[in-house]
Amino acid sequence: MRKLANIFWLGTKELRSFSHDLVLVALVIWSFSFAVYTQAQSKAQELNNAAIAIADEDRSTLSRQIAHAFLPPYFKPPQPIAESDIDHAMDVARYTFVVDIPPNFERDVLAGRQPAMQVAIDATAMVQAGIGAGYIQQIITDEIQRFLSRAESTPVLPVALTVHMAFNPNATASRFTSVMGIINNVTILAIILAGAAIVREREHGTMEHLLAMPITPFEIAMAKVWANGLVITAAVGLSLAVVVRQLLGIPIAGSVPLFLVGVVVYLFFATAIGIFLGTVARSMPQLGLLFMLIAMPMNMLSGSNTPLESMPRFLQIIMQVSPSTHFVAFAQSILYRGAGISIVWPRFLAVALIGGIFFVLALRRFRKVSAAAIA
Repeated sequence: MRKLANIFWLGTKELRSFSHDLVLVALVIWSFSFAVYTQAQSKAQELNNAAIAIADEDRSTLSRQIAHAFLPPYFKPPQPIAESDIDHAMDVARYTFVVDIPPNFERDVLAGRQPAMQVAIDATAMVQAGIGAGYIQQIITDEIQRFLSRAESTPVLPVALTVHMAFNPNATASRFTSVMGIINNVTILAIILAGAAIVREREHGTMEHLLAMPITPFEIAMAKVWANGLVITAAVGLSLAVVVRQLLGIPIAGSVPLFLVGVVVYLFFATAIGIFLGTVARSMPQLGLLFMLIAMPMNMLSGSNTPLESMPRFLQIIMQVSPSTHFVAFAQSILYRGAGISIVWPRFLAVALIGGIFFVLALRRFRKVSAAAIA
């Protein structure tokens, strides 16, 4: 009971110390609010409200049918434009896409002459331009086929392909990037907060005071784990509830409490890395450099940015020993696919076992450094 009491009161000291560090408080608030929101909005890869104009030189039934096929939310209502004004409109960035339907287009289509149609694209927004070009080609092709099927009584194809997109029906990028932003920030903040707590104790000279008290390095380390873990877990819960669900309007398919339990399990690993780096670094700048060497590759290769299956085989094998890979896997299963504990428990177990090993190694390093400080 004395050990538990020591861990509790040392943890409250960590919370008070954290609340007085305005830079770290601002970093946590920013990372789980504005950073998640801006990441979800700025990294959208789908086409949304693209400005488009139609230069209809044919003025036929087919050309009007094509013009009316461009609908929200992918495109704004098409604006009529004269063929002579296309170059100027593109130069002043008035439209992202301009479709030029040539004269006698419908007559040439019916005669089977394969007329050419020009689509002018402002490719300064490269990703949107590429996606939009594909959408426009598909829309125009579909409208021409529909027009010809009515005009020539073309028989219906014997096979109809139906595409069903599970877990993200509209293929909305923000539905993925927002949650992955939170997951990445859990790793980043856990390492930074735990490492900064150790470095701050050393810089302020309070580490020696703690070690002179009747408490063990294990109690000091566990206090930092639960205090920083509490801050991050609370921030994750609020971010999911306020930013993801309310501000972004993104539904969460699975159990948020189950996901938060997984976050707590994962934080033993992440804070252990932070404690280990805090014992190695002698200042906050050194901690920042070590953080970049460890956390950045770990996040990039965890599967949160690129699917693990797309990586080279040797990287897939290596990353299986990283709890961040299993963390991303069970987070996606719970939050996107609504998986329960019966499905994700092997990932939970892997994170707990590997994280426990890292925690023991970090604790040994912390005890060694503490013994050297006392000597």
